[in-house]
Amino acid sequence: GEPVQIAMSLDVASISSISESDMDYTATIYLRQRWTDPRLVFHGNKSFTLDARLVELLWVPDTYIVESKRSFLHDVTVGNRLIRLFSNGTILYALRITTTVACNMDLSKYPMDTQTCRLQLESWGYDENDVTFTWLRGNDSVHGIEKLWLSQYTVERYYTLVSKSQQETGSYPRLILQFELRRNILYFILETYVPSTLLVMLSWVSFWITLDSVPARTCIGVTTVLSMTTLMIGSRSSLSKTNCFIKAIDVYLGICFSFVFGALVEYAVAHYNSSQKCAAKAPQEGPANELTKEIEEVNITNILNSSITSYKGKISFTSIEISSDNLNCSDLTMKTHEKIKCVLRNKMHRIMGYFTIQNPSNVDHYSKLLFPLFFMLVNVFYWAYYLYF
Repeated sequence: GEPVQIAMSLDVASISSISESDMDYTATIYLRQRWTDPRLVFHGNKSFTLDARLVELLWVPDTYIVESKRSFLHDVTVGNRLIRLFSNGTILYALRITTTVACNMDLSKYPMDTQTCRLQLESWGYDENDVTFTWLRGNDSVHGIEKLWLSQYTVERYYTLVSKSQQETGSYPRLILQFELRRNILYFILETYVPSTLLVMLSWVSFWITLDSVPARTCIGVTTVLSMTTLMIGSRSSLSKTNCFIKAIDVYLGICFSFVFGALVEYAVAHYNSSQKCAAKAPQEGPANELTKEIEEVNITNILNSSITSYKGKISFTSIEISSDNLNCSDLTMKTHEKIKCVLRNKMHRIMGYFTIQNPSNVDHYSKLLFPLFFMLVNVFYWAYYLYF
């Protein structure tokens, strides 16, 4: 005859866990199915409840939960099943089921993500020529889901759909409950975002410490780097099976680690240039002291000899001007390849002069302004992108 029309409704009692690592959720539901069997019509206006063991004597639909990993019917203290028969042959069949259902999640915006999960009910063996599935009252067929209190999520909205599943053996009716879950970010702000931001600000304290305080500045830099590494490892260990995703929290921790590491490198550069500048001053002061001592012991003969030698030197080199920093290669009588080497040497000296820090203390002065400014700009772009795009 005509396909049996099965109307369904369900109550979501609880969603006990939502696992990002396994990408599934566990829910306990009360599934109620209604259909009419003309063979069970009886006289009267009342309905009565049958013992659950009589289910074996009745025809019931072969409904199953699509993408279910584990499911079971509750049987304490007896099997949690209900059979209610009405005089017009309508049967109400209710079950209490706990099921773990797969839910594909996009964790690229974790922990500012919104996940869409489904609960799908389908006929296993009877195709659409035998049975048809409908929701009893549309969206009002689902109860309890709007009252759920979840540890990390808030139910944004839910809706019901009627669909068909095209298989090799035929077309089967399918009912879909789709609900959206928005993650609560407050926990992650207190657990990860605030500590990582404070560590970045702590690394800026070294800019106010003098370059001579090597232990203090090195200790701050190394400590902040190690602390950021610990935060990064801790955030990834909670989602060990989803490390293939580049999540929003990983991006932020990577930004914070870059700023902390940059502050440590900044001190290394400033301290190196400061030590180089001090080393350059030392040779200039050494010969001056030695010259002063030699002048005290000089005699008239040495003065005359030095004067004659310097006079001869002036006569020999008056036509040649040589600078230690920049050689005038065009005035020298040298071969072509020697001139090319001379020109390249001068160019390298000029290029190195552009990157030479004349006053290392200015590095700290500029870092005090540039590091906070860049960090604020990066935060503006980060939060704007992940919250509004």
